[in-house]
Amino acid sequence: QVQLVESGGGLVQAGDSLTLSCVTSGGTFGLYGAGWFRQAPGKDRECVAAINRDGGDTWYSNSVKGRFTISRDNAKNTVLLQMDSLKPEDAAVYYCAVKRASRLVRYEHQYDYWGQGTQVTVSS
Repeated sequence: QVQLVESGGGLVQAGDSLTLSCVTSGGTFGLYGAGWFRQAPGKDRECVAAINRDGGDTWYSNSVKGRFTISRDNAKNTVLLQMDSLKPEDAAVYYCAVKRASRLVRYEHQYDYWGQGTQVTVSS
């Protein structure tokens, strides 16, 4: 059973930066693709960034492209989401997820394991 623990959320002002961290345990992290999702009140959960198991392939939603960066450190079983130039519309609960796969995984239903989420609030 793979466990994921997110951290790094908080309250920031528009234009600020924040880095989310997701530490995994219970599996061979280097075999898993990873993704960051977010869910704002009243909205569906959406994938904002994904990375394949060796970090060589990444994907971003149009809403965050150019502002967010996903990365991973397989030696530390960690996947990061660097968020720059934050906007009020980025406010949401952010979730980390992983799936054992060689390719990049983008869709929520494909993921097997999820973290508990971390709240990001952006004031204008």
